[in-house]
Amino acid sequence: MVSWEEQQSLLRCCGEEDSSTQSLRRRHFARAVKATKDVVVDLSELSFADPSLIFDLAILAQRLRAGGRRLLLHKPQPHIERLIEMVGLNRQPGVQLAV
Repeated sequence: MVSWEEQQSLLRCCGEEDSSTQSLRRRHFARAVKATKDVVVDLSELSFADPSLIFDLAILAQRLRAGGRRLLLHKPQPHIERLIEMVGLNRQPGVQLAV
């Protein structure tokens, strides 16, 4: 489940995220792209993610970067951090991984 907190410019990802939940998270990502400051993605409660989430985060980072903002990935579980690194999201310009 993904939620957006506009005041804090925070995307919170919890539980399991895969291609079957992709349509549910898109509206939150659409709101996040309009943020006026860097977007923090809280991954601390994310227990499972497939590459569809990582792809959506990469697209979000690209759109934020075009507006001079960054995507800050906060506290991923070790297996989620490995997925982020394996796919290379952490090497994308404008993305910062904070463990």
